[in-house]
Amino acid sequence: MNEEPKILASISGGKDSLAALITHIESGGRCDGAIYCRIMFDDETSAEYPEHEDFLFNKCFPTLEREYGVKTTIVQQSYTYVERFHKVITRNTKNKGRIYGFPFIRGSWCNSDLKLHPLRKFKKETGEFIEIVGIAADETERIAKKTVSGKILPLVEHGITEAGAFEVCRRRGLLSPGYCKGRARLGCWFCHCQRIGELKRLYYDYPQLWNKLAALDRESPTKFKPGKRIADFEDRFAKEGTQTSLFD
Repeated sequence: MNEEPKILASISGGKDSLAALITHIESGGRCDGAIYCRIMFDDETSAEYPEHEDFLFNKCFPTLEREYGVKTTIVQQSYTYVERFHKVITRNTKNKGRIYGFPFIRGSWCNSDLKLHPLRKFKKETGEFIEIVGIAADETERIAKKTVSGKILPLVEHGITEAGAFEVCRRRGLLSPGYCKGRARLGCWFCHCQRIGELKRLYYDYPQLWNKLAALDRESPTKFKPGKRIADFEDRFAKEGTQTSLFD
């Protein structure tokens, strides 16, 4: 007799993935565990903002296990973002022999190598399972792509929007402090796809992290964003900060 497939939640600690897991369980659904992919910038520094990293390990994971009976499995690539950044291109192309540097916007190596690869390895070792996915009811484009066999979308099923996901987490004490100062989304602090406003916040609020990114910028053969280096943004933010202080 075949056993029922496991039901696992893919979580980031953000509002949508946690609200989806909570909603599924509180609606009578079964959950056999959660998966979190940890990405490291270097050997000492996580890809998460410091306050979100603290929330994950000291609040989120323990609360899920204690109050919902859901234990989180952490998967992680064997190398860091910095190590992958410095990898030398060996393919027979015009760039053979140089380091990769910052990933391109399209087909970026950071997502495929640091996140998708360890998750695929986990799935291969675990076997088939049904995945609880954190997509809100108002994310229409993403819903169409994820409405497939083997995935459960609790927020969509219960009509919970992104704003509603905030409330689900807030009421249960599981809203990450990473959403401070109006931040709407979480993600890697060094992400090249982040908006300029988020990059500016990194410059002003997390100078130690900014300096780590600036150090890579001086080595990278590729630019951080199309046509722009970290040094260009640093000059811009420094000038905007000076102009703001003059008019305060």
